Parts: sequence; C-alpha cells; structure tokens
Amino acid sequence: MTSATDPARDNVGRGILLALSAILIFSSQDAVSKFLVQSDVSPFQMTMMRFWATAVFALGLAWWQGNLRTAFRSKHVGLQIARGALLVADIWMYVLALSTVALAAVQSITLVYPLLVTLFAIPLLGEKVGIFRIGAVLVGFCGALVIVRPGGVPLDWGVAFAAGSGAAYALYIVLTRKVSADDSPTTSMVYNGVVGLVISTAVGVFHWEWLDLNSFLLIGYIMITGVAAHGMMILALSMAPASVLQPFNYTSLPWALLISALIFHEPLDAVSLIGAAVIVGAGLVVMARERIKKITAVAEPTLPGKE
Repeated sequence: MTSATDPARDNVGRGILLALSAILIFSSQDAVSKFLVQSDVSPFQMTMMRFWATAVFALGLAWWQGNLRTAFRSKHVGLQIARGALLVADIWMYVLALSTVALAAVQSITLVYPLLVTLFAIPLLGEKVGIFRIGAVLVGFCGALVIVRPGGVPLDWGVAFAAGSGAAYALYIVLTRKVSADDSPTTSMVYNGVVGLVISTAVGVFHWEWLDLNSFLLIGYIMITGVAAHGMMILALSMAPASVLQPFNYTSLPWALLISALIFHEPLDAVSLIGAAVIVGAGLVVMARERIKKITAVAEPTLPGKE
C-alpha cells in the first residue's frame, strides 16, 4: 500500500503539472499562429521556421544523450519519413484552418483524432476494435457534425483543413505506434525534426517574406516556447506514463474556448459546445477502453495544435 507521500505518486503529480503547463503554452502558440495568419503571414513560412527550432531541439537532445549517430538508425526508415511528412501536413492544414475558422472550432474538430486513430489502427496495425470503441467513434463523429451543422460553423475550406489536420495527425499517431516497437522515442523525434525541416523548408522558401518586427518576435515566441514546452513534455513523460497524461490533452479545448472568446471574439454557440463536449467524451471513452485492452499510448511529446 502506498502512502500519500510516495515518491512515485509525487512524480506522477509533477508530470501531470508539467504536461498541463506545456499544453497551456501550446494553446498560446495556437492563438499566436491565428493572429499571424490573419495578418497575412504565410502558414508555410511559419511552419518552416517552427521546424527550424524543432530540428535543432531534436538533434541537440540526441547529441546530449550521446547517441546522435545511432538516433538515425531505424528499422522503419520509410515509415519514419512518412511520419515526418504527415506531421508537416498536419501543421500546415491546422494553421490554414485558423485563417477562416474560430480557434475553438478548429480545436474541437481536430480533437476527433483519437477516434480516427481507432479506425486507422484496424487495417494498419491489425487491432481488433470492439463495440464500445466503435460506438464511441460514431458518437464522436456525430459531435463533429453538430459543430458543422447548418447554422453552426460555416462550411468552407477552413473546416476541410481542420478535418484534414485531424486525419493527418491520427495517421501520424498510428505510424508512431507501429515504429515504436523497434525504434526509440529519440529516433522518432530526430526523424520528425529532420524530415520536417527538409519538407517545410523546401516549400517554405517559396513563401518567404521579410517580416516586420512584431511578426518576427511572435514567430520567435512560437519557436522558443515550442522548444521549452517540448522539453516539459519529455520531463512529464519521464515522470508519468503516457496513458496517464493522454486524457489531459483535452484541457487544450477549454483554453481554446477561452482564448477564442476573449481575444478573437469568436465564441462557440451553445449547440456547438455540446458537440465539442460529445467529441471529448467519446475520445475519453476510447482512451479508457484502450487502457483496459492495454494498448500502449504513444510516449512522445505533445505537438502544437494537438495538445
């Protein structure tokens, strides 16, 4: 029997606190990204500069751990490259969605990704999915339809980009589960950074524009706090299991609701809020069933826009 002062339990509490702090930072980055894209800063330039910092962080971490060369050794190089490409596409579409859709609505729609993971895992991982998880997936999709119903969030390319972002991230998670059987988290992180750097820069350079001081400082904020928040998530994952931290990712939604209403004056209507709550509830049911089935959660830092 463990006591209230059990060090292991204390570490889990610290891990949760670090994860919650990182998610708050990522939520602030979403707000900054929305402000920038609405100020005509290219999403492709923004993503490119974000990956510059991500790559430096990933390579620096691997070097600090003393295994920079071995970090590139993967039994699934093709899948690792596909993961990196999916992550870039996810962030591109997420930021593009922010240009026309309220932050809270984008966050709500993309939070269907745990439900899509359940579906994608059937053909890609050979997982058997029972009636409870299938039912939760269907209910969650109904919640998304409530948000984009007639009279709700207007249907435009922004909504399509938000849905695409959630789908890309779900595929990214499934492939991460697949490679994690043989590759270390450090290897996956290094491939994320390097592949993301190459792809985002190959596109971003064609959208490069000199930034005014305000925009430069805001992108600098995203780059610096992104590294800090990723570091916090790595510490959190060293203190608490990924399966324990995973449900706290949904705290990004209340932050998005608050920021959307107070800063951008884009509150969700009451019915859409119900739809968002349905998505979160369905996602939590899926996570609970995965814990019962002992499906390993991805032990990797949370990503901006997918807290």
